[in-house]
Amino acid sequence: MSLNVKEIFYSLQGEGGRQGEASIFIRLAGCNLRCAFCDTDFSDGTAMKLDEILSVIRQYPCLWLIWTGGEPALQLTAEDIVYFKQKGYFQAIESNGHYSLPNGLDYTVVSPKGNIKYAAKINHLIDEIRLPVEIGDKLPDINILPHAKLYFISPIFSEKKKTQKNIDYCVELVKQNPQWRLSLQMHKLIGIE
Repeated sequence: MSLNVKEIFYSLQGEGGRQGEASIFIRLAGCNLRCAFCDTDFSDGTAMKLDEILSVIRQYPCLWLIWTGGEPALQLTAEDIVYFKQKGYFQAIESNGHYSLPNGLDYTVVSPKGNIKYAAKINHLIDEIRLPVEIGDKLPDINILPHAKLYFISPIFSEKKKTQKNIDYCVELVKQNPQWRLSLQMHKLIGIE
């Protein structure tokens, strides 16, 4: 078994319910969407066998993996999850919600983009919904989204800089819709990957 990997790096989770936690990010290549605000180059990668990935991640003193992309659900399978779980790793995924998620994950983040109704079809336990928002965007009716433990809105930043007008807009949205929480991209604010 192998996965098409764009990059592997060790950093802090920059947003959402696990913000600030040390994590190993495994960015898989490929995505089904082309979001205008995307800040990630995920177009090509390197085929890596699971044991090759393991040899890279073992250098870090951390047991949390975050499968991200692109869209990791295009490649990641339950068998991949089992392999790393047997090696002692906890695993999170950050998905756009257009595809089924593999079983066995310890933490799931769905960040719906485009047609929100796709995310409504997920029948997987979701820890958080993280919705990217810029000025003028309307929040969807929370009842059409899958049930999650936490609901975040995340102001869209331009490149690697904060966009104050989007932050201000999101602050007001949270004040008007208190079932949502604000999640800033801390990693961009403090200048880490």
